[in-house]
Amino acid sequence: MSGARPSVPGGRFPASAFVGEAVPFQVTAFREGHDLIGVHVRLTSPSGAQTLHRLTPLGDGFDRWRVLVAPLEQGLWTFRFEAFADDVATWEHAADLKIAAGVDTALMRESGALLFDRAVAEPSRPDAEKAALTAAAERLRSDAVSDAAALEIVRDPALAAVFAARPLQSLVTIGDEQQLLVERERAGVGAWYEFFPRSEGARRSADGTIVSGTFRTAARRLPEVAAMGFDVLYLPPIHPIGVTNRKGPNNTLVAGAADPGSPWAIGAAAGGHDAVHPDLGTLADFRAFVRAATAAGLEVALDLALQASPDHPWVSAHPEWFTTLPDGTIAFAENPPKKYQDIYPINFDNDPEGICAEVLRIVRHWIAQGVKIFRVDNPHTKPLWFWEWLIAEVNRVDPDVVFLAEAFTRPAALQALAWSGFQQSYSYFTWRNTKAELEEFLGWVSDETADFMRPNLFVNTPDILTEYLQYGGRPAYRIRAAIAATAGASYGVYAGYELYENVARPGSEENIDNEKYEYKVRDWADAEARGDSLAPYLRRLNEIRRAHPALRQLRGLTLHWSDDEAILVYAKHLPAAVSPDGVADTILVVVNVDPHSMRQTTVHIDSTVFGIARGADYEVEDLLTGARWTWNQDNFVRLDAFHEPVHILHVKGTR
Repeated sequence: MSGARPSVPGGRFPASAFVGEAVPFQVTAFREGHDLIGVHVRLTSPSGAQTLHRLTPLGDGFDRWRVLVAPLEQGLWTFRFEAFADDVATWEHAADLKIAAGVDTALMRESGALLFDRAVAEPSRPDAEKAALTAAAERLRSDAVSDAAALEIVRDPALAAVFAARPLQSLVTIGDEQQLLVERERAGVGAWYEFFPRSEGARRSADGTIVSGTFRTAARRLPEVAAMGFDVLYLPPIHPIGVTNRKGPNNTLVAGAADPGSPWAIGAAAGGHDAVHPDLGTLADFRAFVRAATAAGLEVALDLALQASPDHPWVSAHPEWFTTLPDGTIAFAENPPKKYQDIYPINFDNDPEGICAEVLRIVRHWIAQGVKIFRVDNPHTKPLWFWEWLIAEVNRVDPDVVFLAEAFTRPAALQALAWSGFQQSYSYFTWRNTKAELEEFLGWVSDETADFMRPNLFVNTPDILTEYLQYGGRPAYRIRAAIAATAGASYGVYAGYELYENVARPGSEENIDNEKYEYKVRDWADAEARGDSLAPYLRRLNEIRRAHPALRQLRGLTLHWSDDEAILVYAKHLPAAVSPDGVADTILVVVNVDPHSMRQTTVHIDSTVFGIARGADYEVEDLLTGARWTWNQDNFVRLDAFHEPVHILHVKGTR
């Protein structure tokens, strides 16, 4: 046996999944000659319960075997593959041919009877099965039973089911024991919404300056966020902001007296990473905000940004935690061509033990305030050993805590962060816009890296307003949201997306008047009342996600084909055997990724991947418009980017 999955390259870390995820267990197994084999996987749950699951051959000519299992218990599972000579299946194949042809019929009948005798002798086999097998053996041996009647025994589906559940094995090969870490569902599934608390409830004073919103005013918007169907509310840093080198509007180097500065420039006289900005309220106010979010059905995710403003208490108390340049100054953060003069990055080289202890203290402090999700800023600029240690140490005490990596970095670093323990990660989805780019990306994240990396398909961030959104107009916003919500198990939206905010700062991927550096006063209700908001569309996407468990899976995505270079086609399928309600669920997504055109073409669907015979008719319902059609292998579609750029089709009659 070889090629066992789920697995992590190198074998040092366990593969990962989340509760209820349909995990494909797959292995390559074969034997010499033509005798048939069987393969099953033996799973041991964290509580010690063992289950055995029979794999089926993929039939691709590569001797690969596969079964889907949805683990329902959180914790560390173990599993091993076991391959064996399937003596009954080998006999059934030979007997079916020979008895029907009148060749060696007596030998075939006695061979089968002997196999049934062997099965009856197994102590663990249920008495009812033993009785049925004893009777079948007697009939095979009876001269009064014709060869035609004996052939019925060979083909008996009830007997086949007995040996499918409890095969008669010989020449058993047992693979190595492997591990699968199963985490809570929110570690892999969720619709995220990001807003700045200081902007929610912010208002203009008589002199024209803006007064900051607070946790209390921000709490008033929680019902609206929940009503759009989001599960997680992500807050940028809520800590005191430094004054030294504070940035002004649009990242200018000079800030006015009323400019609030970037929340990522953490630390001032009012405190550091364990404090809240005085403008937002008190720690008690934050706890009340978390309780209000919980009551609305939202989990609060908090930013964990390991960096400091020049005014952070760490700078004077622990100068060894920073990089001192030859001229005696402390190095500020840079990501050329971007410069962050208001931020000092952490240097782990001089006092790693001290930094580790402090960060663990901070994380546990916020866990105590009710936070169980952390979005980690720029994790690829910190040592991998640190994240491996921190996440393991936190999850050892509280396995429900989830870490999301803001890892817009190279593929090797992105994957290494996932191996180190991050439950989710930002990804390259933001910059994958053409049909070819999206097909490559979705194939990669739904299969190649799915055993260890879970992408969160954020459509935009305060830092990222892609050219696609800048120049694609309103259709681009609908297209990207639909793909993110249906292709990934987790996706996210930064506030302002529903208002189609798409004016960029010249020469930048950021919005003009970036909220990182100033307050944003938005009139959400007025926009929706005027029909000028994407909120109803986002609400519908999230309703569809909640109604269809296939869309809450990362794995299970298959790419299909169209004759048009801009029409992307993919399906999400969850078989009945691993569906939470025991009913199969299949969604077909057909999307025009060109936001500037109307496209019409033929799409080609391989319906066998969701249990419908090739060439057979089946019914589909568009969950966005309610339209219904009868589809088959080849189907005409017309998608106008300005009116209806996406079909989200529920396929009826799958299994």
